[in-house]
Amino acid sequence: MIGRDAFGVVLLALWIGFSGCSGREGGKTPDEKAAGRPPVAVEVAKAEVVEFTDGIDVVGSLSPKFLADVKSEYVGVVTEVYVTEWVRVKKGTPLAKIDAREMEIVLQKSRAAMETAKANLLQAEVAGNRANREYERLLKLKEYGLVTQQSVDDGLTEKEASTARIEAARAQLRAAEEDLHHTETRLSKLIIYSPMDGVVSLRNVNVGDLVGELGGKPMFRIIDTRKLELTVTVPSNEMDAVRIGQSVTFSTDAIRGKNFAGKVMFINPVVNEADRSVKVTAEVENVSEQLKGGLYVKGRIITGKRTGILRVPRVALLSWDVAGKKGDLFVLKGDIVNRRTVQTGSVMGDFVEVTSGINLGEPVVVRGGFNLKDGDRVNVTQANGG
Repeated sequence: MIGRDAFGVVLLALWIGFSGCSGREGGKTPDEKAAGRPPVAVEVAKAEVVEFTDGIDVVGSLSPKFLADVKSEYVGVVTEVYVTEWVRVKKGTPLAKIDAREMEIVLQKSRAAMETAKANLLQAEVAGNRANREYERLLKLKEYGLVTQQSVDDGLTEKEASTARIEAARAQLRAAEEDLHHTETRLSKLIIYSPMDGVVSLRNVNVGDLVGELGGKPMFRIIDTRKLELTVTVPSNEMDAVRIGQSVTFSTDAIRGKNFAGKVMFINPVVNEADRSVKVTAEVENVSEQLKGGLYVKGRIITGKRTGILRVPRVALLSWDVAGKKGDLFVLKGDIVNRRTVQTGSVMGDFVEVTSGINLGEPVVVRGGFNLKDGDRVNVTQANGG
């Protein structure tokens, strides 16, 4: 049998042995602990420098730059309609005709009045010529003492009166001519013409309709889609970067796979109080007429270009404070990753600008980092970028 003293010695020896093992395990460094874990498979990409085009993302809609709602200036009944919807017309193309019978009677009266005025003028001029000749004859007779001064004065008075009658007849003729011109103009407006080149997008009239009433609906709408206007809104905190003449690139779901361009032509000087945005209008050349008015588009106002922009893939960011412009990511050094906070800038699609916190060419973890910890060993399965 083993005595109590011997048993105590054995227990003491066992306790010392366990304590020594525990002390050695607790004294391991973080690198020794990491070395004890199996490496994590990750994919990395290197921070790269690129050129970047600054811009403001916008949405908006297209509308024809030139559009005309055609109405009649005079009240009347439509007797003829010459066009239908969707036909192309030139400036001056007849669109419709309004009953002109009453106006034609007025035109005949105006022409008769003008002919009367011409005859009156001719009669006044004949009488004036006679008065002039009579006055000249009296002057010669007065030289020989054959007539009195009273007769000469009477002749002068008649000459001046004839001149006045001629001027009055000329004034009447001018008035008659102006009245005739006015009547002809009114008559010409009873035929409705297209005021511009374009397409008839609306026909709102038929034969027998009464048109020309105050506040009446348009008879036709003519649009020209060869030039369009793109109207977008820009947040007021970004309006300082927008300038007239800047390019706008955009696309629409109606025409997939194709980009279009325009130019900023107008910036509203007033901020919308409802959402604190500014309306911006761009002009779009549409000679092919592929784009249509009313289309919804997504675009970008190009505000400038920068070079030497350091960027990393967005998926590399473990956390991202967009407003505070900072985020965390894992940077690879050897086979060890370190968590690092970086300052961010502009978003470039699937990439994000890094303004500080990382250097060109440093590899960052883009896949497999969700369960990593600072100081973990990794096994790079794929390296993207140069």
